[in-house]
Amino acid sequence: MIENHSRQNELEKQLNVMPKNFLVPFLLLCLKDWSLHGYKLIQMLMDMGFSSIDQGNVYRTLRKLEKENLISSKWDTSEGGPAKRIYSLTEYGESYLKTCAYSFAQYQNMLGTFFNLYTSAFFPFMQTKEKNETKGDSAD
Repeated sequence: MIENHSRQNELEKQLNVMPKNFLVPFLLLCLKDWSLHGYKLIQMLMDMGFSSIDQGNVYRTLRKLEKENLISSKWDTSEGGPAKRIYSLTEYGESYLKTCAYSFAQYQNMLGTFFNLYTSAFFPFMQTKEKNETKGDSAD
């Protein structure tokens, strides 16, 4: 019994982890219309649902994206205090972001199919309810 509970906990941990490179498209999306410093990017990611962010990982990823020419950076010394690195999306980064969006649209379709099949297989009463609601809407 304890072994099953332990396995269940391990499965839940694995399922609650975002895909490995999910951070990259979200960083690029944040930079699509703005040039931002790392702290602001981290705040935006948290607002988008990244509940636990390793700040060091974000900065390592930003350096990697810069090496890959997906983003560029420059130092901002205009405000008082220490200089801040400001990140911007490059043309190549924008092209890569479009590719990510296309891939995500395909994943979204696949996930929609998965949930439709899952719902019909395990919750057939949900489909009956949805059909009845749709029929009621069309009569108006």
